[in-house]
Amino acid sequence: MEHLSVKILQTEGNEDLQLPQYMSEHASGVDLSAAITHETIIQPGERLLIPTGIAIALPAGFEAQVRPRSGLAVNYGIGILNTPGTIDADYRGEIKVILINWGREPFVVKRGDRIAQMVIQKVYKASFELTDSLPITSRNAGGFGHSG
Repeated sequence: MEHLSVKILQTEGNEDLQLPQYMSEHASGVDLSAAITHETIIQPGERLLIPTGIAIALPAGFEAQVRPRSGLAVNYGIGILNTPGTIDADYRGEIKVILINWGREPFVVKRGDRIAQMVIQKVYKASFELTDSLPITSRNAGGFGHSG
């Protein structure tokens, strides 16, 4: 497995929070924590922007994807809007997560709760070449349920 050095900054007042870390040997994502000052309730159907207390400096050619945590989804109906959220290599602001409660009960977020996961990915810059036709495939233009 390749390793990448990423500079991280804890925002002021969040030095007590745990830095993102991999929770198992082969985990692909690090957990992000809620950097809120008091318990926050997300009502069913409601969405809230939750700060994480960190900012990062990714090297050029990489992005960070913010994704939901499966345990929160299955146990409480908590997801993330704009999934995956993309953090570009030139963004230096605090990472924030748009949590949504698709469940039936209010959900309480506490300071330090693990609310999302972040995966670092290599990105490629595409060059687009205008053409009059595209190569034919067995799928061709079939989409949205075309395979049953």
